Amino acid sequence: MADTATTREADTAFEFEQHTIRGPFNAAFFRVMDPYIERTLRAHKQRIFTDLPREVVEIGPGVGANLRYLPAGGTLVAIEPNRSMHGPLRDAAHRQGVRLDVRERMAERTGLPDSSAECVISSLVLCSVQDPATVLAEVRRILRPGGTFRFLEHVVAPEGSPTRAAQRLLRRPWAWTFEGCSCERDLERTVRSAGFNDVAIERYRIRTPFLPFNTHIAGIARA
Repeated sequence: MADTATTREADTAFEFEQHTIRGPFNAAFFRVMDPYIERTLRAHKQRIFTDLPREVVEIGPGVGANLRYLPAGGTLVAIEPNRSMHGPLRDAAHRQGVRLDVRERMAERTGLPDSSAECVISSLVLCSVQDPATVLAEVRRILRPGGTFRFLEHVVAPEGSPTRAAQRLLRRPWAWTFEGCSCERDLERTVRSAGFNDVAIERYRIRTPFLPFNTHIAGIARA
């Protein structure tokens, strides 16, 4: 009973607010912006998401931007707490011919068994989770030995740069609009410190009108 209570407390420590404005707005925003974001990030996604296995776990798949990289007939285990994303995600999975297993869970507590996943992916997600270090520990827990975590994320810009100034200036409205998203996280350091056996990361910059969003990393970490 004590173990059950402890697990319940750990699960409720990370809760997602089903906001009546932000949730539907973000689902609509990312559905409309998908072609633009895909064009901007395609080269990096093609490199990181090449040859994905037939079953993939994705944390925060949103409206399904990465389903196009899964093999037809494959399965996506979708860890997506925002219910407003579920309908568009199911529609996208149907179009792509991918089986979908939606789990309304936080990435910090996926509920998946230890060493059960060959591959976990994320894109533009670690910016908005409550605790990136806890999420990465969870990713390591569910990955099989030798399994891969493949990711693309936007990150904090170098100190003193115009992008960094914009990130600092817009932090509060940006975070409110995009459900806790922070442009000021040093996610490269967080991933490298997460205890993976091997980590390869590329830094790059994109050019968009969304200035706080322009500094990125992409990489593969192996359990």
